[in-house]
Amino acid sequence: MAEKNAYNIAVVGATGAVGKKILQILEEKNFPINELKVLASKRSAGKTIEFKGEEKTIEEATPESFNGVDIALFSAGGSVTKALANEAVERGAVVIDNTSAFRMTEGVPLVVPEVNKEDIKDHKGIIANPNCSTIQMVAALSPIKETFGLSRIIVSTYQAVSGAGDHAISELEKQTEQYVNGKEMEANVLPVGSEEKHYPIAFNALPQIDVFSDGGYTQEEWKMINESKKILHDQELSVAATCVRLPVFTSHAESVYIEIDKDDVTVEDLWKVLESAPGIVLQDEPSKQVYPTPLSSADKDEVFVGRVRKDPDKANGFHLWIVSDNLVKGAALNTVQIAQSVVDNNWL
Repeated sequence: MAEKNAYNIAVVGATGAVGKKILQILEEKNFPINELKVLASKRSAGKTIEFKGEEKTIEEATPESFNGVDIALFSAGGSVTKALANEAVERGAVVIDNTSAFRMTEGVPLVVPEVNKEDIKDHKGIIANPNCSTIQMVAALSPIKETFGLSRIIVSTYQAVSGAGDHAISELEKQTEQYVNGKEMEANVLPVGSEEKHYPIAFNALPQIDVFSDGGYTQEEWKMINESKKILHDQELSVAATCVRLPVFTSHAESVYIEIDKDDVTVEDLWKVLESAPGIVLQDEPSKQVYPTPLSSADKDEVFVGRVRKDPDKANGFHLWIVSDNLVKGAALNTVQIAQSVVDNNWL
């Protein structure tokens, strides 16, 4: 396809937490847009949303919505992706999808641009955006793997409620108000995948994100395990995950243990690699209480790393603390970065 100066873009799920953030980042990054379609469910059709100072009317997402669209950014849930992604591709659009619908599908690139941008060029119309917790982890670990090798990852996540959508943010707000006013907290829809009442999230920690699956792991944990191997092009990599939801609005934090292949590597060696890695900010001075936190990382583009320590018993083992905004780099920004890579390299 001949190179273009501006592109027809569709945002599917424009009224959701990620969709709204995608629109914000498209505007902030001045993405080259010729025409923008904002698409959502039938119940949102006819409402308006602001983009670059103009009111855009939301349209119901249908197969015909993608006529003339160059790039479609999906963030409306897996069922919508499965129903409409191939329809968009058939009409000539490149789909960049935030759901898990096609992440592990053979032939569909699963991309973090700082890690495996070149995989995009082999797409067949659909490019998958990884799970938010996977994105920040592999962004930090990929340069370490390239320099020192990597054989094992054990990760425990501490994930914000915004990862479950706007309704989860409202639930945390409501439960917090109930608690501080001495009322019984109502539990509704957390975690994702649970249709029955569940434990409150306010002032709590829930060791379940998504539903339980094989081996006692949740689907969220399996996403991290399988996606990390695919993105890093290493099916032999040992990965285990425990994913926990915390009463935090924005930004996921992760405690990550790794084992590298090279011996005699120091913390300072890892610092040097991280300091020069794209999209990574090292914040690691514990004696001065300098380390990443969810609050300090909110609304920022980068992945923040601190608390880098050598394991006391394993010579090639290290511990890291990785934090990033799950709606920015963990979702919307990574999506827009993929789209930017597509247009910059004419990979349409």
